[in-house]
Amino acid sequence: MGIALIWSLIVVLIRWITFKRRGAISYDSSDQTALYIRMLGDVRVRSRVGFETERRGSHPYLYVDFRILHSRPESVGPVSARKIRRLLSFQRYLHSSRFFRGVAPQNPLYILDDDYTGQAKCMLKKVGSWNFDIFLFDRLTNGNSLVSLTFHLFKHYGLIEIFHLDMVKLCRFLVMVQEDYHSQNPYHNAVHAADVTQAMHCYLKEPKLAKSLTSWDVLLGLLAATTHDLDHPGVNQHFLIKTNHYLATLYKNTSVLENHHWRSAVGLLRESGLFAHLPLEDRLGMERQLGSLILATDISRQNEYLLQFRTHLDREDLCLDDAGHRHFILQMALKCADICNPCRTWELSKQWSEKVTEEFFHQGDIEKKHKLDVSPLCDSQTQTIENIQMGFMTYVVEPLFVEWARFSDTRLSQTMLGYLALNKAGWRGMVQDQASSGDDTDPTLEETDSDILPQESREL
Repeated sequence: MGIALIWSLIVVLIRWITFKRRGAISYDSSDQTALYIRMLGDVRVRSRVGFETERRGSHPYLYVDFRILHSRPESVGPVSARKIRRLLSFQRYLHSSRFFRGVAPQNPLYILDDDYTGQAKCMLKKVGSWNFDIFLFDRLTNGNSLVSLTFHLFKHYGLIEIFHLDMVKLCRFLVMVQEDYHSQNPYHNAVHAADVTQAMHCYLKEPKLAKSLTSWDVLLGLLAATTHDLDHPGVNQHFLIKTNHYLATLYKNTSVLENHHWRSAVGLLRESGLFAHLPLEDRLGMERQLGSLILATDISRQNEYLLQFRTHLDREDLCLDDAGHRHFILQMALKCADICNPCRTWELSKQWSEKVTEEFFHQGDIEKKHKLDVSPLCDSQTQTIENIQMGFMTYVVEPLFVEWARFSDTRLSQTMLGYLALNKAGWRGMVQDQASSGDDTDPTLEETDSDILPQESREL
């Protein structure tokens, strides 16, 4: 099948599936377990949480009425309405309310003209470049970067042929995944998922991994990257716990968001029937391993994984012929991909920094509005983007990528460390500029270690 025909198929399927499925779970699925898991997994409208009338452009948690968070359940409404709401995630609830009120979606999926699709296909030829601009690619695909990029990578690795995947089911699954990311989140949205997936692809190409990983490993790595933040509500775990959100109760205040992302991904896999042709044991194994990968992205467990990684490297006992060790390296690769933004070029890194800070501050504004303690890093009056990024790079990103470079000492690893050094210098310079005036020199440039500057500015 030619690339032009495949591209057309993706675009048409996106429009058809989105229209057919908008606002509700597809009821033609015969897998009742899938529906059950999705009922448990998605951020749904529950009786303990009230929602105000929808307002365009608002943050999702502005719909929560915190006055009744701890009140008794609301009175029982019409049975039909209750049944519908129980089967909808919060994201789907908003879509369905627009759809049934006859309001057109804000971003209809028009078929792009040949010029845009041609540029998008041209970009995919360089999808393995560390300088890949996911923001540009998202614009060229009219907001469908996650579907387009992931489908391309499945083709690139031959996963469709190896696992005998139905391309329509694959497209349907990817569209459902993209739909379940909240586009109104400044950071935790489908573009972030596409960016993480592209980074994972770069890591899978590294020599140590490329010669050791099986097709099963590659499949799991791409699936985990694509779904690792599925249905993220735009607030952190601390927020869910202190507001007694039902997800915090469900997962006993432990890796709340990551457990939710995993369960949501399992629900979509079962609902789409993408791997229904595989033996049950293989499907259950895939779901367990997918969960292990996604749970590893819990930032609160960063030191735990980092210590384990460092211990392996010190002992030099990592053996990628061992399935357990390969899985651990996939966990570390996904962790790197998830927080690799400071290791991108300044133009890309700065955009991501602004977006994540916007999301932090938005949560802080919500907490202030509802008289809640403001979470760390979320107070726009006491925090700055520069200080947040400096702390994040110093205490979270740098230790992880230094160890990754020990494991995979390649051109890519040195390039990432080089960009990290430059970006730290950039943010440090901004901090110093704010603290002093009239100084035209930037002392941070003199502090940068020239040995770890990027070795290239073109495609890797």
